[in-house]
Amino acid sequence: MIEMTPAEIAAVTGGRLHRIDTETAAAPVTAVEFDSRRIGPDGLFLALPGERADGHDFAAQAVTRGATAVLAGREVDAPAVVVPPVEVRDSHTYLGAVDPDGTGAAVLAGLGRLARHVLGALPGLAVVGVTGSAGKTSTKDLLAAVLSPLGPTVAPPESFNNELGTPYTALRADAGTRNLVLEFSARGIGHIAALCAVAPPRIGVVLNVGSAHLGEFGSRAAIATAKGELVEALPPGDLPGGRGGVAVLNADDELVAAMATRTPARVVTFGRAADAHVRATDVTLSAGRASFRLVTPAGSADVALRLVGEHQVSNALAAAAVALELGGTPDGIAAALSAATPASRWRMEVTDRADGVTVVNDAYNANPESVRAAIVALGQIAGPDRRAWAVLGPMAEIGDGAAAEHAAAAENARAAGARVVAVGAPDYGPGAEHVADVPTALTLLRERTRPGDVVLVKASRSAGLERLAAGLLTTEGLVCR
Repeated sequence: MIEMTPAEIAAVTGGRLHRIDTETAAAPVTAVEFDSRRIGPDGLFLALPGERADGHDFAAQAVTRGATAVLAGREVDAPAVVVPPVEVRDSHTYLGAVDPDGTGAAVLAGLGRLARHVLGALPGLAVVGVTGSAGKTSTKDLLAAVLSPLGPTVAPPESFNNELGTPYTALRADAGTRNLVLEFSARGIGHIAALCAVAPPRIGVVLNVGSAHLGEFGSRAAIATAKGELVEALPPGDLPGGRGGVAVLNADDELVAAMATRTPARVVTFGRAADAHVRATDVTLSAGRASFRLVTPAGSADVALRLVGEHQVSNALAAAAVALELGGTPDGIAAALSAATPASRWRMEVTDRADGVTVVNDAYNANPESVRAAIVALGQIAGPDRRAWAVLGPMAEIGDGAAAEHAAAAENARAAGARVVAVGAPDYGPGAEHVADVPTALTLLRERTRPGDVVLVKASRSAGLERLAAGLLTTEGLVCR
């Protein structure tokens, strides 16, 4: 974050100084933090209400730990910038029901204004936004890998992609940052547009339009409308001085490709389609990992991904398209893609146990498309000689078609030769072995797996199946790859 003072922060956010003397009003602030345990000197503590505690109650503690001041929605027992209230109309905003008095929404609004101001003070910064129904976090991590060799790059930790995560990540950029990568998620129409108003992107990447959050949007067409808000927010492509907007669109997804008509930016496409600007040819797979020829207008190079899953080819192509726009070369991009390893938790993490069982932890989230991709990867890892287990929890927020999608996933897993264990999700049908919870599933798998087996663990985040994957990895002598 560029250095600011509480007085300047108050002016930017429309807040007022509370319990701040003249000296503190001019003191430096160089970072923001919403966890009072992680606050450090010269920090601005964000007093946000959460599920278990209200950050306003920890304001004094944060200042004791070194914070210069607190960004608050009401007066606290500490030096603070108290931001004005806002009208909350959207039930899906971060905090939701745990913010009955609107103080959290007020702090988030102030944080957004602060982030917009800081990014406006960094004209040389390239802001890259990524959205899609699946693959956002993996692509974000690949973007960080291919852009870091080109200059200092900031990307979100984990999946920081909402009203808190976007400005929080944006404020990690400073005068030395060349590239800022942001994930943009949506649970309703207008959400991505609002995030783009906080952190205006110059390059926008749309990966795919799938079934994630179908229960909230109602149709894939509505999801496409929401995802397309990213490319609508881009600047015109013909702006001088490297400021022109670029929409990076998946040529293999017709709903994404159609977004070319919705943007004033220059359009660059990626995919396996023969007419894609950045494409993959000669794709081969070995133990679930893809190798391919990266073909671009600037030349070609060979890529051998260390990430698991053929679906990572599309994510890699999206990252390559962005890197080319920001000065990368085909050879340099291919080298960075080939060296990239999983950077975010519980996403196709492959671990070999000492006894020969392989655990694939993909428990961070799930929707029909990502489950299909994970099952394909499971079959590729297992091959013809190893037993495969698909341990599947519920797919949340996919609407009225949930039962059919769960049944289809189970059928796909069986077609791939996998034994299906459904954890807390009866919709996987009579062909699956159903268990009520994680402890029961863990007992079953410990009793029945044998050396050489491959176990995929996959579910929506709310199911908490990462606990099952962790339980399967308690054996000593693990080898991560």
